[in-house]
Amino acid sequence: MHYRVKKNLWQTLGRPGLLLACIIGLGLAVARPAPAEPNIVDAPPILESTPRHRQVARMVTRFVERMHYSRVRVDDGLSELILENYLNALDPGKQYFLESDIVYFARYRSTLDDVVRTGELDPVFDIFRLYRLRAQQNLGVALLELDAEPDFTSDEVFHFDREDMPWIATRAAMQDNWRRRVKNDALGLLLADKAWEESRDLLEKRYTRVLKRINEVDSDDVFETFMNAFARTLDPHSSYLSPRQSEEYRIQMSLSYQGIGASLQLTDELVTVLNVIPGGPASIDGRLQPNDRITGVAQGDDGEIVDVVGWQLDDVVQLIRGPSGSEVRLQILPGDALPGDEQFMLDLVRDKIKLEEQAAKAEYLDLESADGQALRVGHIDVPSFYQDFESKSRGDDDFVSTTRDVERLLKELTAEGIDGLILDLRGNGGGHLSEATALTGLFIDDGPVVQLKDTNGRIEVLDDPSRGAIYDGPLVVLVDRYSASASEIFAAAIQDYNRGVVIGQQTFGKGTVQNLYVLDQYTRRAPDEGLGQLTLTIGKYYRVTGGSTQNRGVLPDVDLPSAVDPLAVGESSRERALPWDQIAATRFDARSPLNSRLVELNLAQQERNGRDPEIQHLLSGITAVQEARARNWVSLNLEARQREREELRAERLARENAKRTALGLEAVASLDDAEEAEQPDVLRKQAASVLADLLGAGQLSQVTVVTNQQPSG
Repeated sequence: MHYRVKKNLWQTLGRPGLLLACIIGLGLAVARPAPAEPNIVDAPPILESTPRHRQVARMVTRFVERMHYSRVRVDDGLSELILENYLNALDPGKQYFLESDIVYFARYRSTLDDVVRTGELDPVFDIFRLYRLRAQQNLGVALLELDAEPDFTSDEVFHFDREDMPWIATRAAMQDNWRRRVKNDALGLLLADKAWEESRDLLEKRYTRVLKRINEVDSDDVFETFMNAFARTLDPHSSYLSPRQSEEYRIQMSLSYQGIGASLQLTDELVTVLNVIPGGPASIDGRLQPNDRITGVAQGDDGEIVDVVGWQLDDVVQLIRGPSGSEVRLQILPGDALPGDEQFMLDLVRDKIKLEEQAAKAEYLDLESADGQALRVGHIDVPSFYQDFESKSRGDDDFVSTTRDVERLLKELTAEGIDGLILDLRGNGGGHLSEATALTGLFIDDGPVVQLKDTNGRIEVLDDPSRGAIYDGPLVVLVDRYSASASEIFAAAIQDYNRGVVIGQQTFGKGTVQNLYVLDQYTRRAPDEGLGQLTLTIGKYYRVTGGSTQNRGVLPDVDLPSAVDPLAVGESSRERALPWDQIAATRFDARSPLNSRLVELNLAQQERNGRDPEIQHLLSGITAVQEARARNWVSLNLEARQREREELRAERLARENAKRTALGLEAVASLDDAEEAEQPDVLRKQAASVLADLLGAGQLSQVTVVTNQQPSG
């Protein structure tokens, strides 16, 4: 059988998890009825493998062994990982399986490699049947617990994060865990000013939904879950899509981006934001962040909030979808909040992704140093590495691209006169590889930009496609934990050539490339319903110095504070992520090292961290978030939770007013007043300060954004 790698494989560097994002998160306008409130299914479908399942399992195994970058062998060692992944996919919170179940499943620890190799899938369905039984038992306990109002005065706690805890040993302990879970869920609703009767009704519907969803899982769903567990033993970006999901992907990719502009995934019965798409309503609004959780959806100004905890992802997406110009309201639990913490309402008007909002933008920053020196620097925000590929393929001379836009903006900025430049890649999750290399070429004379290594060990070096730099002045590149893929290639090249100073936070670390295989194309015996498609990691990106951007990302020359936890976000936080490694460096001509200047810049930034009120406010907020994250439990005492919430709000208000006092601003009476005031871009101001240090201007007394002289375009 012939396995081919498409020639355009290297042409796109997507956002982490892009395939999943495209399938479930675009919020497209599709005329479908809103999902009805589900009822419990009395007779779950019979679960058994089909000839198609067996054929796909055998094909995927061959692809994995021949095409995956790691050249992994599907053997007993991998079998153990497959079992672990499958159990985690079914029960990530350790809320269903008992310790004795895990002992029982140990019989499959060394046989699941044979299962995928032969397609004899009985163990896969055996495991799921027991999972379904445990779900029926435990959700039945939860529903019975709603018969009487819990005692919210007792001093007990609920462990909501059991990842590092052992599997629950006994049925009695499991029932007690679910009793506490029900109590915690009810507390969250009571803290949202709902009476017990209303809370009970909501929870009854919620648990019934979850049970119905599990009872409705059919053989295809089980098979897809297992095959994804298999694929994810290789790395986080390899995956399998069933024919049904493949068709959904095809349909959604053929439609215009219209909705709220966010990619979603289901995590522990909560719909979670994977990323926010540049140019969409959510991105323009600015409040929705990756890892935020959607707990309710309402239509229009006065629509009733529908509780969507426990819903299937597709059903939630249907509620969020709608015609352009209509309003949707989302109830959001922030990503760093504990269960039952305060939520906020996000009002968005559905609309198409605005391409002009995705485009690079520029403005001036006027700086004044403490000794009166005036500087003007340019700031270019690059939200993604975009390119109108179809227009380019037609031979159009004016096709839209990141590099063309930035080149135009650079010429406008330099024509007006700037002393330095900030290139802002915060939140830039990637895009076209060709744009990363071309953009690098605007800042270096010539030379290699990135190295590509494929499954067979072949290395390709991609060079700057143009000779001569467009901008040769002082440069600062601002990155954060969400800067990924193409962003990392650009930032790494700027750093390796000593062309500029990279500042911010360690980047995401997505240094791999994937290829999509439509399985029907590789067999003459595809069934009528198709075989689905497989995404495999088949290559890795390396810097010109030889180091990979995979897992490690790009380490900034100057660190800036960030509330994003690198242990929770980024490639290194993901199970089975491929490791960092190194190949031989390629020949390139770098400028003189910046080492001595970097020491000065870091010392200046550390001194600034200690005295700048806005940075102090950011650091104190980070400390508070870290302390909250360190807990994997919450109190089940209503008064204690209310007191804790009031204390947290008082602490946040005190931090806000301490900052305002230090800045000479009037104190606010409430957090609502503070949120209504325009919040400064603290990290951009710090980037301006680092650039001023690089220019030798010293401490800044003022940073002014000049919007009335913004370059055109």
